[in-house]
Amino acid sequence: MKIILKNKYTLKIDDFKFKCCIGKNGVKKNKIEGDKCTPKGTFKLGTLYYRKDRVKKPITNLKIKSIKKNMGWCNDPKNKYYNKEIKINKKIKHEKLFRIDYKYNYLLVIEYNSKKIKPNKGSAIFIHLTKKFTPTAGCIALLEKDFLIMTKLIKKKSTIKIS
Repeated sequence: MKIILKNKYTLKIDDFKFKCCIGKNGVKKNKIEGDKCTPKGTFKLGTLYYRKDRVKKPITNLKIKSIKKNMGWCNDPKNKYYNKEIKINKKIKHEKLFRIDYKYNYLLVIEYNSKKIKPNKGSAIFIHLTKKFTPTAGCIALLEKDFLIMTKLIKKKSTIKIS
């Protein structure tokens, strides 16, 4: 099963179309860290994270992990843990997964720049939550109800095509 980003406002899965938002500067083939672009290409999906202190465990076939207070995602291109989940350490630049706002109550990792990681090619590319459809820093964001429908539909081998 393939998820398709039809345009910067529509995510399509089979017969379902969901309103979404993407990176502030659109889609880009040669993404770089901090450019506020969503990477172009076809990617596998990774772990589905959720805040069990706020929301229910989603119904899905995907690998699931609950977000702990000390979890982060390294966005420091000079660090060996670049574009990986980390235990928060003040010495490592990171994105907090245990956020004060709602955006990471659920998040699904898009496996962009994750196998043969290249420094500065971009990190922390997720599908996460939104309420107002304001542009993201490079992720794709959906309403919570749509995110939960998506997680029921997709399988472990599903991919996402961003064009």
